[in-house]
This record gives sequence, structure tokens and C-alpha cells, in this order.
Amino acid sequence: MINITLPDGAVKACPKGSTPMDVAKTISEGFARNVISAKFNDTVVETTTPLSQDGTLVLYTWRDADGKKAFWHSSAHILAQALEELYPGVKLWVGPAIENGFYYDVDLGDHNISDKDFKTIEDKMLSIAREKHEFRMRAVSKAEALSYYQDKNEYKVALVDKLEDGTITFCDHATFTDLCRGGHIPNTGIVKAVKILSVAGAYYQGNENNKMLTRVYGISFPKQKELTQYLEMLEEAKKRDHRKLGRELELFTFSQKVGQGLPLWLPKGAALRERLEQFLKKAQKKAGYEMVVSPHIGQKELYVTSGHYEKYGADSFQPIQTPKEDEEFLLKPMNCPHHCEIFKHKPFSYRELPKRYAEFGTVYRYEQSGELHGLTRVRGFTQDDAHIFCTPDQLDDEFKNVIDLSLYVLGSLGFENFTAQVSVRDLDNPEKYIGSVENWEKAENAIINAAKEKGLDYVVETGEAAFYGPKLDFMVKDALGRNWQLGTIQVDYNLPERFELTYKGSDNELHRPVMIHRAPFGSMERFIALLLEHTGGNFPLWLIPDQAVVLSVSEKHEKYAEKVLNSLENNEIRALIDNRNETVGKKIREAEMKKIPYMLIVGEQEEADGTISVRKHGGEDLGSIGIEDFKELVNTEINSTLKSF
Repeated sequence: MINITLPDGAVKACPKGSTPMDVAKTISEGFARNVISAKFNDTVVETTTPLSQDGTLVLYTWRDADGKKAFWHSSAHILAQALEELYPGVKLWVGPAIENGFYYDVDLGDHNISDKDFKTIEDKMLSIAREKHEFRMRAVSKAEALSYYQDKNEYKVALVDKLEDGTITFCDHATFTDLCRGGHIPNTGIVKAVKILSVAGAYYQGNENNKMLTRVYGISFPKQKELTQYLEMLEEAKKRDHRKLGRELELFTFSQKVGQGLPLWLPKGAALRERLEQFLKKAQKKAGYEMVVSPHIGQKELYVTSGHYEKYGADSFQPIQTPKEDEEFLLKPMNCPHHCEIFKHKPFSYRELPKRYAEFGTVYRYEQSGELHGLTRVRGFTQDDAHIFCTPDQLDDEFKNVIDLSLYVLGSLGFENFTAQVSVRDLDNPEKYIGSVENWEKAENAIINAAKEKGLDYVVETGEAAFYGPKLDFMVKDALGRNWQLGTIQVDYNLPERFELTYKGSDNELHRPVMIHRAPFGSMERFIALLLEHTGGNFPLWLIPDQAVVLSVSEKHEKYAEKVLNSLENNEIRALIDNRNETVGKKIREAEMKKIPYMLIVGEQEEADGTISVRKHGGEDLGSIGIEDFKELVNTEINSTLKSF
């Protein structure tokens, strides 16, 4: 017998060789029917894997993220089989599960796939699924794997070449075989609904110097109803696409002459950015931050010292050569090395710490052109960066204060549904990180303790840490149920070491400060993109570029409309006027398109009474009210959403 411990602490005594599905059946037959994946001792296993020792077992259903991952990974296998059968001679590369669905990269040879072929691929996948083929894992030697793919798929041969003998497994289902590490649903029949979403080009190994493969994206569900709901959500997402809304609301644009991934902010967008900056600067000032400014470039040696050149050099713009021999500069990929040098400009005593330096600093990274996407993936972006240099004794309080600031930012902008993610090292890949094990342990413990003390709903994600330290990320769920990473806080013992930063302690000896990196927005570009999609362009009243528009019924009322506008502007209400010779109905429709919160209609009756007829965005009619009453209405709405920090 072996003892299997479940997540709730219950221990099941089972015969040696029992499978995860056998264990599930001891809980209940109904529960077992819903189990689609499992982990044993933190390793992904099949539901049919025999268990030969004591251990901890987690059973997953479709409702679990790991269950969905296994479901979509298995669906990628079904897609691959369908592509091989429909397009003879294609060569498969890789096909992982992603956040929503899966994809497979494939060399189609002389074949082509367009949206006209999607239905054919879906039908083939469903035909395979209905046959309820079991997914079966088997170990193979490296020689066997190479022999299987030799002369027919150079992409798989390259993958096998990187693997060690004794670690290679194949997955079989029906007549299909694929190189795979495992993690599948019990059989193909669990997949009831599929949709091919798109096709795109994808360079082999992500290198634009390599051959362009075809990436086929899809998604699948255990019920047709869930696919229908997902497709409805996608339609809503298209309406909320920040690229579409940014164009319609005249916030930003791009120019091929300026360069890919380099946004140009139009007047309304620039004003919106400025309000966000002032909002955070006001809160930062109360929290004791000092604003600094650093240049857009730095000597290569600066980033060699910080470690950024080693870790990010391949993703940075290439060094800038100057007329001076052997002198090289880089466009700034991060603000933190500059802030380390700012701290180093003079000696500090422990009595002067913490020092909190903040900057809206623009940084540059050479993202691959195929990965650029509106404002969410760009080559030049502005971080609401700050770095706190403190004593080890101050670390706990400082970190919790940054959590408070981050929660204030998210709450003021309507992001109430979030999970905190503690990102720690991958202990199996220490080469990815810099610094001592001792400092990493101290930093990770500091973050976890702060998250506990602040009562955050948090999860720990292994391998997601920055190369110089662990971090706390805020994973926000938007209005469409999508998860985004907004805001980050990081603890760093390593950069102070690399830059030889010191302060004089109470013992008159020199000590290393601890460094906290934080950015509540993350980047202005990405934050505004996600805020656009979350709100559908209906920004909070305190932030939106135009809070009201005055609509005159006819030319006779233009002077009164101007008087109303002047009164609003004198009270710092952002308004504009529409005096065109158009019908009020057309003016209202256009104001609705521009997402303007309040439409103030003025005609003969309003001018006689000294009032305005107020219509809210969306159609609610508030009737005729005095101008002073409207000002109070606006201030009340702003104060209800924008509280003091």
C-alpha cells in the first residue's frame, strides 16, 4: 500500500500502482468523471500514470487553470493530427497550451491555410475527438526518437538533439505520435467544441533570420455553450480593442516613418497621460518620494555592471558608437542602474534613509516586429518607476507602504478584481539569476511576509522572478474576465552589491542598503491600453479628456452656449462646444461615439431659465438643472471615485 495525501490534508491508503484516476474514484465517481489532469509530488502526470510511492496528489478539473492547460495541450495534439491528415507532408514544430487556447507551429510546405479552411480543420478535429482515443505516454531512447524523425522533420530532430537520453517521451493517440513531456486529458472525447481562431507567421525558434512557419491558433471546450460564450466575449473584446478606441478617441497613433513600436501621443492622449502622472505624483509626494530625471542613454559599462546587458543585451537596441574610439552607449533598457548612480552621488547616513527616487522614465527594448501589438507591446515606453533605498530593518514597512500605494492606484481606476502573484526563483535553473542564495531567500521571505500581513489573496509562481530579485505582481481581471499583470514591486539585494552602494550605520560602519523597485502602472503605454479595454473608453470622470460637451440647439443660442462653456472652464471642468449647424440628434450621436460623459443641451428654454438640459452618456436624461448644480454633480462623482491617498 502507498499513502496519497490530498490538498485538504486527507490521506488515502491505496494499492501500489494505483493511478490518479483510481484515487479520484475513491473520492466519488461523479468527481472522477470530471478529473482531466493531475500532479504528483509537484510533477505533471497522466491520470493513468501508476503511482509507486507515497506522495502528494492534486487532481484537476476543467475549472482549474492546470486542468485547462492539460485540456488545451491535448487539443493541440488533436490539431496537429488534423493538420497532418488534411495537409500531407507538413512538418510540425511545437504546440503548447497558452492562456486562452493553444497553437501549433507548422511548416506547411506547398500548402496554405486561410480562414476559409478553418471550418474544415474544426470538423476534422471534432471527428478525431469523437472517436475517444486515449492519450498514452511512452519512454523512448534518444536513438529511437532521432530515427523516428530523421529525414522527415528537421524541426523535431533539433528538439530531440537538445534532450538527454532517458528523459524523452512520445505521446500516442489514434494513429498520431508526437514528441511530448506529458500532461494530457484521459481521452480525446472530452473535447466537445473547437474553434480555429487565426493563423499567423511565426519565425522558427523566434529568430527573424530563420524560416517563417505558420502558427495556427485554436481554442476548445468541454461544452458547446462555453465556446459560444467565449466567442461572444471575443466580439465584445473587438469593440474594446485599445487600438480601435485609441484611433476613434484620438489618443495616439503610429507612423512607419517614426518606426514600429514607437507610439505618438496626440493632444487628448498626452493630456490623459499627464493627468495619470499628476495623480501618481501627488500620491508619491505624500508618501515621501522625490522626483529625479535620468538620460535616455547610458554607457554600455553601466548596464554591464547592472547585469542588464548580459540578460537583456539581445533584446536591446544595439550599442551606439561615438566618434571616440571604443566608446559605446545604449538606449536605456531600465531606469534602475541610473537611480543607483543617483543614490551614489553622495554618502548617506542611516538617519537619512529611506531614499525614495521616482521618475517617469522612458526606456527602450528591441521587441521582435512580430510581437509588437498596439500599446501593449512597444519598443519605447515610459515606466512610472521608483527605487527605494533602505536599511534591512526598514524593508518590511517600506514594502507594505508600496503595497498600499499600488492598491490605491488600482482602486482609483476601477481595477478591483485582482490576485497578488509572488514570483520566485526556479531552483532548478540558478544560472538565470544573479546574487547569493542567502539574499534571494531573504528577499523572497520579505515579500511573502508582507503579502500575508496585508491580507492579500496571493499565489506563488516559481520561475517568474526578475533576474536580480523576486517580485510581487498584481494580476488584474478586467471587465471581460481576462487576466493582466498591472504593477510590480521587487526586492533587490543584488544591484546595491554590484554598484557598491553603501550607507553609514549607527555603528559608524558602512553597510549595503536594500533596494525596492516599484511601478504601480507598470508602463504608461500598457496601462492606458488595458484601461481603455477595461472601461471600453468610458474613463473615470476625473481622467477622461472631455468631461462634457455643450450642444446648442441652433445658431441663436451660441452666445449662451459660450457662456456655459466659460463657466465650466472657470471651475476646471473640461468641456468643449458643438455649435455646428447640425441637428441636436446628430450632435448627440457623435458625442456618444466620443464617449463624452455629459451632453449639455442649451436652447431657448434653457437660456431663458439660465439652465442646461443634461444627458448622460448611454442615454440617461437628468432633465434641466442649474449650471452650479451641474458643477456640484461633477465634483461629487469625481470625489466618489478619486479618494485622497
